[in-house]
Amino acid sequence: MTISDAAARHPFEQLTPDVVMDALEGLGLSCDGRQQGLSSYENRVYQVHLNDGQAVVAKFYRPARWSEAQILEEHAFAAELVAAEVPVVAPLTLNGSTLHRHAGFMFSVCPRRGGRPPELDDEEVLEWIGRFLARLHTVGAARPFASRPALDLPSFGREPMDWLLQHEMIPLDVQSTWQRKCEEALALIAQQPVLTGAPSEIRRLRLHGDCHSGNVLWTPVDVPAAAGPGPHFVDLDDARMGPAVQDLWMLLSGDRAQRTYQLSCLVDGYEQMREFDRRELALIEPLRTLRLIHYSAWLARRWDDPTFPINFPWFGSSDYWQGQVQMLEDQIEAMQEEPLLV
Repeated sequence: MTISDAAARHPFEQLTPDVVMDALEGLGLSCDGRQQGLSSYENRVYQVHLNDGQAVVAKFYRPARWSEAQILEEHAFAAELVAAEVPVVAPLTLNGSTLHRHAGFMFSVCPRRGGRPPELDDEEVLEWIGRFLARLHTVGAARPFASRPALDLPSFGREPMDWLLQHEMIPLDVQSTWQRKCEEALALIAQQPVLTGAPSEIRRLRLHGDCHSGNVLWTPVDVPAAAGPGPHFVDLDDARMGPAVQDLWMLLSGDRAQRTYQLSCLVDGYEQMREFDRRELALIEPLRTLRLIHYSAWLARRWDDPTFPINFPWFGSSDYWQGQVQMLEDQIEAMQEEPLLV
């Protein structure tokens, strides 16, 4: 794949600075002309300065990814969290709504919040995040999503694998090996009923869904901030139904001993507010494997967006797919080991 393969005009190419400013001006927000693109591949997100000295963050949703009902369901979840004093950055209600349309795009506007990535080797920080994740999950368990999908084997494993094969995205020299390893991995994941959609003793609830360190902004105790000290969660764009451990495992890194320590701290904080089902620990490696397969399909499906060939030039080569085979082999081995214990 090359940049020329993505030459067809993409909808986001129509999203010029003038279009962004006109969208906000249409909501009564007076912009001073300063804009800054923020890190986001799935959507387009801009920090926009206003004439009153404040700044807001405008998110323009990728066309055809989520329906209006699914986006509004995310916004309603954010509003529930705010009402429960869970520190999330929720969209503002402007002209009676949190979701707006302009020039063919759906968009929302959030207040700007500062912060830095959390120190995930700090016991106190991890416990603090664990407490707030428990509070987030308490709200998430109150009712299910009606429109948003679940994080499960069919949608994050089987469908992405089939799509990649049907669209011939994998070089022939590695295709059969990759497919075989995928099938082997999916067979192991299928042993977890909660990930197949079958009845399960493990409860599914509304999740943040993409709770990695980049989506947790940390404000130190000694730094004044509108959100208060500690963690606050951003970007509920991937909110789905799923097991609670999904929002914990993405904060883990390092070798087994490091991950065990980090997870123990998170769970210690979590259980100060809410019980954690230890059976979910067996889901960490299956969930990691599903994310691995889904990620490759996500990149391939976004290749018509010029941002992707520029930022992921290594994607699609035989070397990339050989690396994926090796990671699948590692995950197959990891899924057969004893889960982390806390």
